[in-house]
Order: sequence, then C-alpha cells, then structure tokens
Amino acid sequence: MTAPNTTSAGTSAAAMFAGNLLLALVWVAMSGHFDVVNLTVGFAFGYLVLYLLQRVIGHSSYFTRTIGLVRFAGFYIVEVVRANLRVAFDVVTPTDYAKPGVVAVPLDARTDVEITLLSNLITMTPGSLAVDVADDRSVIYVHAMYLDDPDELRRQIKEDIERRVLELLR
Repeated sequence: MTAPNTTSAGTSAAAMFAGNLLLALVWVAMSGHFDVVNLTVGFAFGYLVLYLLQRVIGHSSYFTRTIGLVRFAGFYIVEVVRANLRVAFDVVTPTDYAKPGVVAVPLDARTDVEITLLSNLITMTPGSLAVDVADDRSVIYVHAMYLDDPDELRRQIKEDIERRVLELLR
C-alpha cells in the first residue's frame, strides 16, 4: 500500500475547519460537558491533531490562516482597549481633548466583504466611525474623535487595519 499523494493542492481550508469543528464536537460529546471552555479546548486539540496529520491528509492554508486570525484578533483587541482608554480619559478629565474631523482614506479593499469588514472594524473602535464609501469604492470616509494628524490616521487605517484585513481575506 502506498502513501496518499500529498503533492497535490492539498485539503481545502473549509474542509479542515469542518474537520476541526467535528473533532471539537466529538471532544465535547466524549467529555459530557457542553460549554464554551470545553468546546474551545476541543477545538484547540482538534487543531493540533489536524496539524500533526498534515502529511497524511495533505497540506492546507487553514493553519496559516488560523494563526493569522488569532494574531489579528490580538492586535484588534489591543487597539480597542487603547481607544477605550483614550475616550475614558477624555471623559473623566475636565479638559476636552477631542478634535473631531472627517478624513478620506484611499482603499485597496475592493470586494463587498473586504470593505464591509474594514468599515465595521473602524466603527467598532471607540472614537472612530466609517461614515461613507465613495461610489467607485476608492475611498472610505472616516470620522475621528481625535483627529490630531489626518495623515497619521490614514497611515494607521491603511497599514494597521486594512493591510491586516486584506491578509486575512486574500
């Protein structure tokens, strides 16, 4: 008997995710306790099992995409905490530090999913709001509560958020 051909395109990321989810559910069923923590542990063990079985089942972009998603989530959580602290500081101090304004940010994102995700991430960050997208999808207009430097805000959105969103989705 010969080993399966692993030089082909490999296993799709969707199939690997489905397998990982199935392994997590098997873990939960075997433990007898259905809760978020147990499901997360089962998902982590399923991920590890699938990662170790790559030579048998074929390589997949699922593993690099999952690591990228975890990194993005960590980055975004830090950004939200930072923005919350800035807004909270402004609220509790007698001095008003807000300098509101709207800035146009050129877009590299082109699809509805990319633009929608970027807009939602900007809006969910305290102190900023995605106001509109140009009809030709070349620019997003962002209202910022603290617009100290418009060029710096454009850079942050382009290099920090948009670049990471595009890496996740493309």
